[in-house]
Amino acid sequence: MSEEKITKLKYQVVSVEKGTPPEGVADGDWYNYVIGHGTSKIEGSKPGSLQAVTEHAEAVAEDLNSRTGRSGSTYAPRKKA
Repeated sequence: MSEEKITKLKYQVVSVEKGTPPEGVADGDWYNYVIGHGTSKIEGSKPGSLQAVTEHAEAVAEDLNSRTGRSGSTYAPRKKA
């Protein structure tokens, strides 16, 4: 698999935007983020500053990338030892 193709398969932060607190949660700064790769999209929301939430989303994307190898889906059954 070429380096270019591997790069295209990585999860990355697509957006981080100011949001509203979930219902029943105290007011404060909340941000919605989207992490994507291809047609897959993961959406989340988190309280904090724009920088803190962006760093969180980037860490989640890195974690997802470390779990996905060249062998297939993150959710595929693991090989028995």
